Amino acid sequence: MKYILLFIIKSYWLLIPPKNRRKCIFKKSCSQAVYEDTTTNGFIAGFKTLLFRFKSCNNQYDIITDYTTNKKKLLLKNGVILPENEIAKRLL
Repeated sequence: MKYILLFIIKSYWLLIPPKNRRKCIFKKSCSQAVYEDTTTNGFIAGFKTLLFRFKSCNNQYDIITDYTTNKKKLLLKNGVILPENEIAKRLL
């Protein structure tokens, strides 16, 4: 299963030009994160990353500022808060 998931991601990278891909809200694209997690931690970890990203990657988020540290954070619709270093630069 691991190799099937990796093959699908590589095919996506090969067949879909970057300009036609959906813009990700995360610093590391969803396909990169899933590929990396699958490669290093196995299929189950990669699949969990895929599910998390699929549920989280949409236009329902807020950029908030933590005034104690003066850093931006990304609040997802499911309540997860991501630190500034995981947010795509285009959103900051």
